Amino acid sequence: MEVKNYIPHPALQEYVFRISTVDVLLPEGMKDVVTPFPTTPFQSLLFYCNNPISMNRTGEGDFEKQPLSVVLGPQFTRVNLKVYNRLRCISVDLLPGGMYRILGIPMQEMFDGGFNALDFFGVEMRIIKEKLQHIPDLAEGKKIVEKFLLKKVVDLKEILPLDSALQTLFKYHGNLSMDKTASLSCLSLRQFERKCKKRLGMNPKTFARILRFSKAYRLHEAFPHLNWTEIAYKAGYYDQMHMIRDFKTFAGVNPSVIKQQLLTTPLRMQKDLPI
Repeated sequence: MEVKNYIPHPALQEYVFRISTVDVLLPEGMKDVVTPFPTTPFQSLLFYCNNPISMNRTGEGDFEKQPLSVVLGPQFTRVNLKVYNRLRCISVDLLPGGMYRILGIPMQEMFDGGFNALDFFGVEMRIIKEKLQHIPDLAEGKKIVEKFLLKKVVDLKEILPLDSALQTLFKYHGNLSMDKTASLSCLSLRQFERKCKKRLGMNPKTFARILRFSKAYRLHEAFPHLNWTEIAYKAGYYDQMHMIRDFKTFAGVNPSVIKQQLLTTPLRMQKDLPI
């Protein structure tokens, strides 16, 4: 599994956190593999350059094939991904508020869902999808996607102090008080909480929990030798019990179970996300 993370073009950096290319080739004789994918704080655009993945939620039976281009809204529930033979993908992870600034759609309407990008971008996305099926390498695909994103800059909704405040909360992995974050947004706490639901799709306390949890989970994937007490400390948890609670909410199981589940798959889909 090869993941390359790119710093976005300077004109994109006020709303795009990272552009990544992912190239997965399953071991010989393995035609597909299922791997857990717990909640992350990112709202994303995903572009599959060959076969897309299939996805289900824990407790559901059937896996559903995903579109070749996906708009991923604010996530709350862990999903399971099925990867076939070889996966070539370009992922665009947006800063908090970035998806709202592109689409102008209240994010609570996209809560915990993934959607066909064709429904939002029409012919423009169809052209990109076709180009990505014929690229010589993922670096060329990254250029195509970045060119698309640059065209969107002129139509972005205005950046607000609220967006800057949420980006500060993001930078600190959720370890910033709500009073402090609200003051950075130049809003009262009540106004801040109300406007977050439109911008993020959830209240800021939930987003802060997801930020802490995601850091803890990524630490485990990247450094499996760390024990859970060390991970809880590094992620900013008050104690290990708070971390276990969040794992049950956002990974669907406690930390020891997700550790065992990861032993059944060769893939670590969040290992290369920056911590």
